[in-house]
Amino acid sequence: MLSPKRTKFRKQHRGRMRGVASKGNTIAFGQFALQAQDCGWVTARQIEASRRAMTRYIKRGGQIWIRIFPDKPVTMRPAETRMGSGKGNPEFWVAVVKPGRILFEMGGEDITEEIAKEAMRLAQYKLPVKTKFISIDKNLENASQEKKNIIKKSQEEVKQ
Repeated sequence: MLSPKRTKFRKQHRGRMRGVASKGNTIAFGQFALQAQDCGWVTARQIEASRRAMTRYIKRGGQIWIRIFPDKPVTMRPAETRMGSGKGNPEFWVAVVKPGRILFEMGGEDITEEIAKEAMRLAQYKLPVKTKFISIDKNLENASQEKKNIIKKSQEEVKQ
């Protein structure tokens, strides 16, 4: 399971989850992604369960990128303990997820949209946050590539 190798401090405050994700909210590596729709804590166990569900479905055909990392320790006190005597010990690690954050990405030549959609559906059952399947539109990719080609041609004409 995922956890940091070392941290500066053993224990952290719980914090607040307000606003939307400003980082990690666009597809960067693959063609298909799973995007969070609300905020919450995703534990290392949930991330691993989702990853396993996806890799088993795609039969290790494509590539999966995990875009979140559990770097926040959650402490717990032992059961039936009296009040006081300080904060509990770290029990597990969580990743703080805000709306708009990309959780997983998937890509590869043999991964179609139907396969990716089904794999992401299996993964989202394992997660505590609402999610949405998104994909890069091929038409937009082709349009941006055509614009780049036009700009290159115009620059070459200017040089001549």
